[in-house]
Amino acid sequence: MGFGPASAALAGLGRAITGRDLPETDRDAETGPPAATAAPPRPEAPPKQPRKRGPRPRQADVFIAAAVGAVDLLGYTVTMRSDSAAYTVTGALLLVLAAACLLARRRHPIVVLAAILAIEIVVNVVVRMPTHFSLSVVAALYTVGLACRPRTVALASLAVLAGQMTAYGNSEDSFVWTFTGDLTAIALVVGVSAGVRRWQKQVDVNRLLLADRAVTDERRRIARELHDIVAHHITTMHLMSGGARANLDRDPETARAALITLEASGRVALAEMRQLLGVLRSDDDGENAPSAPQPGVGDLDRLVAESCLAGLPTEFAAAGEWRELPLPVQLAVFRITQEALTNARKHAGPGARATVRLAYRPGRVTVEVQDTGGAKPDRPPGDAALPGSGHGLLGMRERVAVHGGFVDAGPTPDGGFRVAATIPTRETA
Repeated sequence: MGFGPASAALAGLGRAITGRDLPETDRDAETGPPAATAAPPRPEAPPKQPRKRGPRPRQADVFIAAAVGAVDLLGYTVTMRSDSAAYTVTGALLLVLAAACLLARRRHPIVVLAAILAIEIVVNVVVRMPTHFSLSVVAALYTVGLACRPRTVALASLAVLAGQMTAYGNSEDSFVWTFTGDLTAIALVVGVSAGVRRWQKQVDVNRLLLADRAVTDERRRIARELHDIVAHHITTMHLMSGGARANLDRDPETARAALITLEASGRVALAEMRQLLGVLRSDDDGENAPSAPQPGVGDLDRLVAESCLAGLPTEFAAAGEWRELPLPVQLAVFRITQEALTNARKHAGPGARATVRLAYRPGRVTVEVQDTGGAKPDRPPGDAALPGSGHGLLGMRERVAVHGGFVDAGPTPDGGFRVAATIPTRETA
């Protein structure tokens, strides 16, 4: 078969021959042409005369066409000399022309295959080249296998087989041997293209799944931040407003202090909300990101003070040698403490007390918030505790899971509630 087996073996180089942006030729007929990707001109810019230029072939396509042409010319030279046939310039030029057609294979794979087959038939009939399987046919059929539906690929394979049969009269090999070789080569090309196409689809599916997962994770992160900000400050404002109402007549100074705390809590809530929205809006523009730091371990004293002002006496204790923690870990410690104190204020009864303990351990940090529960008398109408949604503990576990830690939460024997979170740390230089 001349240089047919060598050319067919090169079908394994399909990943170098194909491109990821091949058009879905048959699918375009069903779903319509793809939407234009060119951005509309800006209104303030003067209109420009469009230049009528065709798309330039990619450098990879030029390299592929040149390599295919060189291999086919080499095969043509070796085949003609081995069969004592006349080497003609016409045959060489036709093979180069067939390779040049590959420059348009991305846009028009079927047309390119038809053109190459027509040239091959001319070479077989006019130049009377012995049986061969050119690399130009391999590349064109491979591209059709990637871009078209199975029915079209099957018809293209039959067309290639028919084109190959026009050279059977130029060779002394038996028909069965030649036909079997061509059929095997076509099957290899189509099989490789089908495998690569299936792999490309799986890659696209995985990319979509990863994108959807990233969106879901981002939504959870935003939901956690909003829940921690809103739940904490709204609970504080609710308690302060109730305390101010209860003491407005009998103790104006206490009511005044509660209103001051309420105002401060609302101001902090607005500031944190603006900061969160600023971060979300500046995801695509790092230069405009807000410069205000995220809350961290240094803000735990503020949480304790707010808790005391809200009517829940709270103590704070730190153990271990202080060290600088990564900012994400500091934010997680702050939000967990904030949510745990918020839950204690909502659910613990009068007389309850809370304790916040922060412990620096080798390779990890532990924060524990525990309340004593207190008495739980019947509340009068209009003074009911805020109901819980259950998202607070879930948010804590999600925050800690991001860093590879764990949360232990549950009631204590004395009727209180305890939340303990352990977060692994990576020491900062």
